[in-house]
Amino acid sequence: MNIRSATPADLDTVAGIYGHYVEHTVATFDTTPLTVDQWRAKLADLTARGLPFLVADEGGGPVGFAYAGPWRPKPAYLHTVEDTIYLAPGYTGKGLGAALLDALLDACVAAGVRQVVAVIADTGSDASAALHRRLGFSDAGRLAGVGNKHGRWVDTLLMQRDLTGAPTSAPLDSSGA
Repeated sequence: MNIRSATPADLDTVAGIYGHYVEHTVATFDTTPLTVDQWRAKLADLTARGLPFLVADEGGGPVGFAYAGPWRPKPAYLHTVEDTIYLAPGYTGKGLGAALLDALLDACVAAGVRQVVAVIADTGSDASAALHRRLGFSDAGRLAGVGNKHGRWVDTLLMQRDLTGAPTSAPLDSSGA
């Protein structure tokens, strides 16, 4: 398994992986799959901000992806990100999520990120929360009934990982790059 930075050539597959979760689960609160052009814009934005967008590639293209995006748009949140991680159906439970999240956290440290927030939909499975806990995230709170998808109200679990104990390279500048 090769974990590497995403490229525009990966985005058709990324869109397909994410589209599965949009259409069939409550893991994301998006209700319409993102287009490849929207993924292209997201990759360009994160790259311009100096934030990581990674894919796990088995040699035939991505089978999972993870990225760190701005937590909130206000300037005081510059060094706090929200992580996102999705695996292609059939690739869960094999350690791929842990490898992707671990690589993402390392890339966040290198980008000068201080705090990583996970917003995890309460899908009835503890897999995502357990993965985050294994990699040092702690529970930060629960928002009850904040999403409605597929005819059900869904809670979100907020988790947080402090990266300030890890060495960092060049910090983000005030423009977010």
